[in-house]
Amino acid sequence: MRVKTLLVIGAMAWAAVVIAAAAPAGRQARASAPATAATPPLFETADRCQACHNGLVTPSGRDVSIGVDWRTSMMAHAARDPYWHAAVRREVLDHPAAASAIEHECSRCHMPMAHVTEAAGGATGQVFAHLSGAVAATPLDALAADGVSCASCHQIQADKLGTPESFTGHFVIDTTTPADQRVIFGPFAIEQGLRQLMHSASTFVPAEGAHIRSSEMCATCHTLYTHALDDDGTAIGTLPEQVPYLEWRHSSFRDTHSCQTCHMPAVGEPVRVSSTMGEPRDDVLRHTFRGANFWMLRVLNRFRNELGVTTLSQELERAAADTLVHLERESALLRVEHAARTEGAVVVDVRVANRGGHKLPTAYPSRRAWLYLRIADESGRTWFESGAVDSTGAIAGNDNDADGSTFEPHHRQITGANDVQIYEAIMADARGRVTTGLLSGVRYVKDNRLLPDGFDKTTAHADIAVHGDAAADPDFMGGSDRVRYRVPVDAAGALTVTAELRYQSVGYRWAHSLRTRPALETSRFVRYYEAMSHLTTATLAEATTSIP
Repeated sequence: MRVKTLLVIGAMAWAAVVIAAAAPAGRQARASAPATAATPPLFETADRCQACHNGLVTPSGRDVSIGVDWRTSMMAHAARDPYWHAAVRREVLDHPAAASAIEHECSRCHMPMAHVTEAAGGATGQVFAHLSGAVAATPLDALAADGVSCASCHQIQADKLGTPESFTGHFVIDTTTPADQRVIFGPFAIEQGLRQLMHSASTFVPAEGAHIRSSEMCATCHTLYTHALDDDGTAIGTLPEQVPYLEWRHSSFRDTHSCQTCHMPAVGEPVRVSSTMGEPRDDVLRHTFRGANFWMLRVLNRFRNELGVTTLSQELERAAADTLVHLERESALLRVEHAARTEGAVVVDVRVANRGGHKLPTAYPSRRAWLYLRIADESGRTWFESGAVDSTGAIAGNDNDADGSTFEPHHRQITGANDVQIYEAIMADARGRVTTGLLSGVRYVKDNRLLPDGFDKTTAHADIAVHGDAAADPDFMGGSDRVRYRVPVDAAGALTVTAELRYQSVGYRWAHSLRTRPALETSRFVRYYEAMSHLTTATLAEATTSIP
């Protein structure tokens, strides 16, 4: 029986680290690990795979190349995203006694190939040591720079998937099988001729593994628990920092959609998965890994020289635009259910619905969505506005943007411009203070993120619970929320009511809290944020109605 090593590859999905490589890592240094008895060559960088898995064109002429799709994704840039780099540095500065453990934890899913290789050799996973040079100086640096790459995901075994033992990166990678016998999994049965060809080209032995398409596989890195630390690095509490898989499992989507259904859309036409051999297949999924981080793709593109980004500029911009289309078409619905004048005021009922299979927004708690409402007269004059965002990315009326020690409550009814309905998760530390430090947070004082359809908040486990005033709001339910606006409007003539659901992947307070921890990585991200804060906001859904 083959011995397998269980490696903790946890996903601190803090958005990814700065790598100053000038060319694709796999071209700077061959990225298989140095062959030693303790660390056999476990991985290859994605350029080795792309030789056969690019050049894929459907009968209608669409390019669905796996390598091209992947290299434009946040998965490919998991080790280059400057927000993750800044966040890791912030945690190290906040908890210096635990610096080594923090880097070990944070490298697990953002630099999985380097981390597994280091762990297999008995070493601690590192972050910053792999990022200090102008190029990837060693094969291990090249593996780190490749982010969440082909040879990492496709070597995950089926062991323990979907169980708590697999969460926070506890997926299983076989690290003991000899190099020329290592199995790499895909969704299809592979005929012998293709098995031999792929083994010759990549050193891996391809095998069918149905688990590769399961939500439980994604859950290993996208179900993350963090441990709050005191001053000496001792754990003092556990926080479900991001748990979209558990949210999905408590929704009606668990019976109809997997993670891959939405995030790896089907090609929809028969196409080969290899440009060299094989018959066209009907159920190929694209490796776009579309999510919600359109803004970071544009940050990576604009500051590509500093970050060592080599994906073509037009490819990254297309990925950002496609991400926005995905958000606009598939994330939410909004409608104005009622709008009328009454007793010197205007009353507007807005219902917003979550179309996804997890909370909206989900994952890293810097993300937020909010309602924008504007009432204007026939001349275009604004009589009421709630939820406007300025060029700095701050939301007008949001208590947390104005003062980081407090936060905006959940609202059932809004009566003034200083109130705004924000769907977000707010953490508190052991002393009850609002915090943006992941390793300081011990609980949520607010979590009113929009629930997926079928989510029963009364039976939800504590790790996915609603927190704050939304828990008792009867209009905040599985699938949707309703908010009433009752505001004074003294205007004659017809009025136009415009409602929008807006979204940011990095909220104002999360970016600006880094100012108090000056370092290369934190200061660099603040500079990026200030240069592009006017582009942080997307509109997910909108509706307009008139009041005579």
